[in-house]
Parts: sequence; structure tokens; C-alpha cells
Amino acid sequence: MTEGNSTTVTDGGSADRLSRLEQEGEVAADYLEGLLDIADLDGDIDMDVEGERAAVSIVGESSSRDLNKLVGRDGEVLEALQELTRLAVHRETGDRSRLMLDIGGFRARKRTELALLGAKAADEAKGTGQPVKLDPMTPFERKVVHDAVAAAGLRSESEGEEPERRVVVLPV
Repeated sequence: MTEGNSTTVTDGGSADRLSRLEQEGEVAADYLEGLLDIADLDGDIDMDVEGERAAVSIVGESSSRDLNKLVGRDGEVLEALQELTRLAVHRETGDRSRLMLDIGGFRARKRTELALLGAKAADEAKGTGQPVKLDPMTPFERKVVHDAVAAAGLRSESEGEEPERRVVVLPV
């Protein structure tokens, strides 16, 4: 198991938060290692703290079909495993977790694609002066698009109800 830490500690409150997020990562890693053992699947666990949440990744060979099974079609299995892992963390710590799970780099690749989509939608909204409605997305996908739109200097909002909730990019 490899561990990383991308958070800088500046005060006691930050140290407490970092410690809590590291504990979430440890609990999640233990849970996921047990799951991999039960399913007889290969993968290493990488833990990190990104911003205000623990991030845990299952990594392995890039061509690993085992990891693809854990991602599922359009990340559906990954989303379910993330929720199960959050529940395991909650059961162990008593705290609600916002942990992010990635498997085989799926979320990292998806984040790049979505950032490009958000930038393209922002360009379209700037060019036409009209709102741009995107297809329905998961909360993770919407967050990435909102961030990309904000980086392009525009506003966006979510509209609709799950599972049809979508991002609307607003012109200036």
C-alpha cells in the first residue's frame, strides 16, 4: 500500500482535520483491501488527502480487466463502491464521509474530459450569449463542470431532479 499526502498543516484545526481525513483514508483502505481479497482481485491502494476530503484509489496494471469490472459501465459500479466505502467509514468513525474513490484512473480521466466539456460550454455561452444546457450528470460530474465554467469566468447552475439533474452554463 502506498500513501501520499498533499495537504499542508498550518494550524491546530488543520492538523485535526488532516488527522480525521487520514483516518478516513485508513478505514477506507482496510475496507477496500478486504473487498479485493474476497473478490480475489488484484490492486494496490493509494491514499491521499485532496482539499477537504480523503481520496482513495485502487490502482493496478492499466490493462487490468479486474479493475474495469470494479468501474462498471460509465462508472456505475465505482459509484456504488464509493457509497459502500463511505458507509464503512461512517460505521467505523461515526462521521459522515465525503471520501472520493477512484479505480484504475477512471475518475481522473473523467475529470479531464469533463473539464474540457465545461470549458467548451463556457465558450459556447460566451459566443452565443445564450444559456447552454448539458446532459444530465452525476454530482461528481456536475462539480467538475461547475469548476471548469467558473475557471472560464462564467456562472453555472444545476437544474432538475436526480437522475436528470444537469448543468446550465449562463452567459455573462
